[in-house]
Amino acid sequence: MTMSQEPSERHSARPGISPRLVLVLGVLATSTSSTFVRLAQVEMHSLAVAAWRLTLASLILAPFALSLRRAELRSLTHRETRLVIAAGVLLAGHFATWILSLALTSVAVSVVLVATAPLFVGVLAHLLLREKLSRSMLWGLGLAIVGSVIITARDLGDGAHQLQGDMLALVGAITVAGYFLIGRKLRARLSLLGYVFPVYATAALVLMGVALLLRVPLSGFKPITWLWLVLLAVFPQIIGHSSLNWSLGHLSATYVSLAVLMEPIGSAILAWVVLAEVPTWVVLMGGGLILGGLVLAGRSGEG
Repeated sequence: MTMSQEPSERHSARPGISPRLVLVLGVLATSTSSTFVRLAQVEMHSLAVAAWRLTLASLILAPFALSLRRAELRSLTHRETRLVIAAGVLLAGHFATWILSLALTSVAVSVVLVATAPLFVGVLAHLLLREKLSRSMLWGLGLAIVGSVIITARDLGDGAHQLQGDMLALVGAITVAGYFLIGRKLRARLSLLGYVFPVYATAALVLMGVALLLRVPLSGFKPITWLWLVLLAVFPQIIGHSSLNWSLGHLSATYVSLAVLMEPIGSAILAWVVLAEVPTWVVLMGGGLILGGLVLAGRSGEG
């Protein structure tokens, strides 16, 4: 498929692979994020984790983007360039706030609060992109949010959450909502690689700049910490977020962001295996409601 054909695939023909399958794979990959972040935070500042995550991902993608999408990158209009920069800044804000929240509150609370992004996406998509919110989408969204609240409730009862961490996770939800909406707009014309590379690179420059300004240590870590960073860049970032961005070319922004609500389920399972955090019946019940919400929303999720 040529560069000129790929961006318009959403409008001209159905993709060869199911967008929902790619979306599920993307969510599974992003579910590894909180575990890798926690492992890296043993030695690193949260802002350094965020900065290196985006920097390593950008460096890995750079040879492919510059050799395969050079012409497309040069063809960006001034408006598209501004939107790419805005998306990169929002993505930087998302990772800076969310990763810091993981150091201040529990994984469950942080992941669930940042997964409330569909609330903001749904309203903004309706107001800015004129995407209609059908009754099934609204019911699915409501059911998924109820499931997320149930998952959070146990941590709230145990006193594990802290107000600052909660607020940071919420800011992370708002910024990623804006990131999804801009991606929905740009992915109508740009190829996946032509979009994610400049956005990731912009976010990396912003985070590295802030880290240097605040004199956050960016080197001198153990080899195992660099391994967590590489895995963080490859799985949740390149595979996970890129899959979500690809899905934005075929599914509505609201549905894609709603699917991210499955991340707390994957994160809980991985935390069980790697961090020995056994999921409770509360997590299982809340996860069931989230999946039920996805089924309802799926009736009108393709845009």
